[in-house]
Amino acid sequence: MADAVSIFMSIGLSEQKAKETLKNEALSSTLKKAIDQAQGLLGSASIDKTAGTLLYNMVTRLKDLNRLSFLTEYIITRKITSELQLSAALDFIKSHPQKNLDRLEFEAACGVGVMVTPEQIEDAVELIIRKHKDQLLAERYRFNMGILMGEARTALKWADGKMVKNEVDMQVLHFLGPKTEADLEKKPKVYFYFVPSEACEANTEGKSLMEQLRGEALKFHKPGENYKTEGYVVTSNTMNLLKKHLEETGGQVRSRFPPEPNGILHIGHAKAINFNFGFAKANNGICFLRYDDTNPEKEEEKYFTAIKEMVEWLGEAVTLMCAGSECGLYDRLMIPFCLCVRGHAYVCHQRGEELKGHNVPPSPWRERPVEESLLLFDRMRKGMFAEGEVTLRMKMVMEDGKMDPVAYRIKYTPHHRTGDTWCIYPTYDYTHCLCDSIENITHSLCTKEFQSRRSSYFWLCNALDLYCPVQWEYGRLNLTYTVVSKRKIIKLVETGIVRDWDDPRLFTLTALRRRGFPSQAINNFCARVGVTVAQTTMEPHLLEACVREALNDTAPRAMAILEPLKVTITNLPTNAQVRVPDFPANEAKGSHVVPFSKTIFIEQSDFREVMEKGYKRLTSDQPVGLRHAGYVISVQRVIKDGCGKVCELEVTCASSDSVEKPKAFIHWVSDPLRCEVRMYERLFLHKNPEDPAEVPAGFLSDINPNSLTVIESALVDRSVGKAKVFEKFQFERVGYFSLDPDSTSEKLVFNRTVTLKEDPGKM
Repeated sequence: MADAVSIFMSIGLSEQKAKETLKNEALSSTLKKAIDQAQGLLGSASIDKTAGTLLYNMVTRLKDLNRLSFLTEYIITRKITSELQLSAALDFIKSHPQKNLDRLEFEAACGVGVMVTPEQIEDAVELIIRKHKDQLLAERYRFNMGILMGEARTALKWADGKMVKNEVDMQVLHFLGPKTEADLEKKPKVYFYFVPSEACEANTEGKSLMEQLRGEALKFHKPGENYKTEGYVVTSNTMNLLKKHLEETGGQVRSRFPPEPNGILHIGHAKAINFNFGFAKANNGICFLRYDDTNPEKEEEKYFTAIKEMVEWLGEAVTLMCAGSECGLYDRLMIPFCLCVRGHAYVCHQRGEELKGHNVPPSPWRERPVEESLLLFDRMRKGMFAEGEVTLRMKMVMEDGKMDPVAYRIKYTPHHRTGDTWCIYPTYDYTHCLCDSIENITHSLCTKEFQSRRSSYFWLCNALDLYCPVQWEYGRLNLTYTVVSKRKIIKLVETGIVRDWDDPRLFTLTALRRRGFPSQAINNFCARVGVTVAQTTMEPHLLEACVREALNDTAPRAMAILEPLKVTITNLPTNAQVRVPDFPANEAKGSHVVPFSKTIFIEQSDFREVMEKGYKRLTSDQPVGLRHAGYVISVQRVIKDGCGKVCELEVTCASSDSVEKPKAFIHWVSDPLRCEVRMYERLFLHKNPEDPAEVPAGFLSDINPNSLTVIESALVDRSVGKAKVFEKFQFERVGYFSLDPDSTSEKLVFNRTVTLKEDPGKM
């Protein structure tokens, strides 16, 4: 160890850096090789610190170790002398994986032999300052000098950075003179406030997501340039396969959304849908909806239908739809046979319980003869083994250390689409990359938990000599105060805590739709979350804010009374009709008519028998206005039931033009429809119901007993009588509501989507 530390320190590394490097076995081994090659070129001369630093930086960043001696030679012979040149060299090598490099092209790309003189630097900087002369004179030292440096570095790509910086500083000083007191004054801070414009919100949100995805595309490889991606494995046939791929796709961007049809999509899937379909759309490509249906025990046709319905509900056109069972993979049984023939797979008799976890004992059948594995796999296919008795395993180690993942296992449960045609089913690790390859996917976008599968993804495609797409990972979206695990939602359903997958207290997409969340609001929420690599955990009230913004513009107004109090207007001359605007802020968007008779109903909370400080609504001594009616009412008599509870008011009315303006106006209904209203709160009491530190007894013990309140005899005005299921309204002064599928011609049922304003206690 001491010798290795001394060797590393001899090229300019500090003792601490040398010891840290030695901890990384692969890095230290490669660095030793580079140093040995460098000493072979130098003979008895030592490696100077500049060359040593470049060697170290080259070794830490070089992925194709076949180019180690090539780059070492350029560094030691002083053809590459700067970090800028080294970066250009590494980029060139990454983008040219062919065995034979064109040295002239390489040297031109890396600036080999290019000398930039001080005179050239001086002349280039002078031209740039002349270009910005007027703005420099106007803003003086408040001008963004970074613009000058940026243009100078572009014009003088291979010049020494320090020399360029010094020349810019010197010429600016010469042009403007020394800084004055005014130049030294601190620039006042400018604060920018975001004021949401409800008229343009829908347009900007969608656009901003597209901009994010186009920006994300700049980080990704272009179709056919998969080999430029960090960690991509290049084989001798890679370039031929990529050429064929481009011929078949015409360079089109292709992504896919691959849900398992064993449950309903949730809010996290909404981000995945927006990302996968949106990325393809932003780059003029296509996105496949592909079902990962390789486990017949958990999949049902109803989930197939529901998934497609939810994808389309979010606004994505499903033009290309397939399933693992339908894309030809099941029929291409030559693929596993080829794996066996090439020595990359074997039939194993270890039981399922033995294969669980990461410390799986090595299989005693790993080196069994190829012919034996082929024979046994054919018997698996013919149903000659019991479930769990044998599997086909791939000979590889995954990124998380798991050895030899299973490729095929036996299941005698009939598949909901293919019936009992097959009794062997491929696993995710086997199916995912091969379906991507068959469909010529360019960008396989998935959440971070699949990062450990990336090595098996590349390995399997290359082991079979197939076109290999690139897997990219992004951060998963989670919400607090909920669970989205399929297993846990099933538990909630089975225990009767929720009715089904679409219970409005859940955050499945069907539940959100039933509650009344517009798809536009969910998409806007995903856009605000953004395209993140890190896992994101958001508060539900942020999603609800997007819902309010969307519904404020789209949900027509109506009046509803949740806790009715009867009011008789004793002096109303005759029954009438009142025209109510659908959108009071923009009456041009339409209106509806409601009856206005001697008997109306108001909210119990809008009347107080005894006046209280700050109370502005109806009391025995304080009149109140009726919204839209043009009348002000005053209490004449309070009628109570046998228990002393107020059950009716007798009032008189006066035209609002003839009396003093009241302190408040309240909503009301007359000749209303009776309806049921379901009021929802958070299903769980704690932010993280699955966290044992917060909820030691488990998520089922954390249920909010007030998560659902049913008001069976609410009253609503007749304008909503012909509403359709999922149609949304703003009940004035109450909240946003959506018509539930349980509604009948005899009784309407409304779900409260969100309140009109955010409850400060939830923020």
